[in-house]
Amino acid sequence: MYKKTALTAALAAAALVPLSQAQAANYVIDTEGQHAFVQFKISHLGFSYILGSFEEFTGGFSYDPENPDASSASVEVDVSSLTTNHAERDKHIKSDDFLDASEYPTATFTSTGFESTGENEGVLTGDLTLHGETNEIEMPVTLLGEGEDPWGNYRAGFEGSTTLTLADYGIDMSSFPEPMHELELYVTFEGIRQ
Repeated sequence: MYKKTALTAALAAAALVPLSQAQAANYVIDTEGQHAFVQFKISHLGFSYILGSFEEFTGGFSYDPENPDASSASVEVDVSSLTTNHAERDKHIKSDDFLDASEYPTATFTSTGFESTGENEGVLTGDLTLHGETNEIEMPVTLLGEGEDPWGNYRAGFEGSTTLTLADYGIDMSSFPEPMHELELYVTFEGIRQ
């Protein structure tokens, strides 16, 4: 469950970048340099939290600072790459009790729109598919920065977060306390302009 949510989060993060038109530049998310993360936080029985991440994902976005509302993004997450730094718990989360990674090995996010809400801020809308279920989500996102790096590349970085209701993705949490019925997804990433 947690994994799927995390994956979804990761996808949503990639989608943060606005849909671009003819003048928009295309970026590939820099997962090789460990400058992109899809992470999640969920309550543990209402007493504390479980923190985790999806270690393997790919994606890209199109972004034009002159026309951010025309941006677009897509991300694909490997659900089996979920980790909470506890092997037995990870195995359980990936089982058919929750994410069922063998039946639903990937989670995806495809943006459908972006609306600016202020300088370097906006709300990314898109379709998140997790555990075989697709729902529209909204994620407030922030441009962290853009510019040339020391190696001659041009980069742009974003972060965003949203809350997912696990039942919306067919993940049954009814036997757990209510605080565990939702998951907070956090994504941050750098993209390298192509």
